[in-house]
Amino acid sequence: MVQLGNVIPILRSFDEAKAREFYIDFLGFEIEFEHRFSENAPLYLGVQHGACRLHISEHYGDSSPGVTVRIATDDVVAYMRALNAKGYKFAGPGTEERAPTPWGTIEATIADPFGNKLTFVQAA
Repeated sequence: MVQLGNVIPILRSFDEAKAREFYIDFLGFEIEFEHRFSENAPLYLGVQHGACRLHISEHYGDSSPGVTVRIATDDVVAYMRALNAKGYKFAGPGTEERAPTPWGTIEATIADPFGNKLTFVQAA
């Protein structure tokens, strides 16, 4: 039987500086690669945080803004506390204890500057 590999979502971006500020400075991702077809072409950016990999694209048609991506983590509350401590002016994920969902997870969702939602998920 054919085995499928990891999924790498492509998230739409409209502003390189805001994308870097949110994904690199705030969420703590590292740049895996950057690509432009020419000096003035839109940016296609690969980022990673542990095993999580995302592609962020300014290219029209690569993705639509407003998608939701679920990202597994081992400690949602600790990650949200660490993010909140950074004092990022465009997102305040809070530090309250989160109750498990009816389907047995602890979750927290943060929207990026482009309307994409990242839901961080931990098994309860």
